[in-house]
Amino acid sequence: MAHRKILVVDDEEHIAELIKFNLEKNGFEVTTRDNGEDCIKFLEENNVDLVVLDLMLPGIDGFEVCKTIRRIDGLEKLPIIMLTAKSEETDRILGLELGADDYVAKPFSVRELIARIKAVLRRADTKQEVKAKVLEVKDLVMDTEKHIVTVEGTEIDLTLKEFELLKILIENRGKVLSRNLLLDEVWGYDYYGETRTVDVHIRHLRKKIKDDETGKYIETIRGVGYKMK
Repeated sequence: MAHRKILVVDDEEHIAELIKFNLEKNGFEVTTRDNGEDCIKFLEENNVDLVVLDLMLPGIDGFEVCKTIRRIDGLEKLPIIMLTAKSEETDRILGLELGADDYVAKPFSVRELIARIKAVLRRADTKQEVKAKVLEVKDLVMDTEKHIVTVEGTEIDLTLKEFELLKILIENRGKVLSRNLLLDEVWGYDYYGETRTVDVHIRHLRKKIKDDETGKYIETIRGVGYKMK
């Protein structure tokens, strides 16, 4: 599994290095910046999983940086932990109101900071999983939790196997899935049918989701299997 990427923004070099050293020991990939402008520039050009953001920065302070991050397309939900020497409740509340996910006051325990980082990342992952329960391809929408599929807003009645076939194709969109793999995944390893079973179900599925001859959704890969566009 890839290392989670953390951006640490603090103008006190020894603190930034202390956090970096300990996070790397815990398996994180860490980049540091010492001011708000560089932080924002870095985030516009690179993907990270979480930002540890000091409040008292030279130039634009942490509050302003947090507000700016929340206005950047795609970064509205980026996890942010505020780090500051101030422990006043008003600062903590303001930070959280501006969109910070958590708040750690200096002097802090490195172990506590790491625990907070892991907790915030877990919460972010859970939100992503919930979001992933609704899958979309063009005007086809699948709600995996409610077991509902709609095409152009109209609900489609699918059998369980058709639903599972469609789900695995959408989850692996762009990848070619062989007939044998689909047979194993949908019907199970102990199923002794033949790959023609897959073709029959795909044909029925296409008819129901109004997949025309050009393969609007599902593309046939001759001699191999199928892929979701």
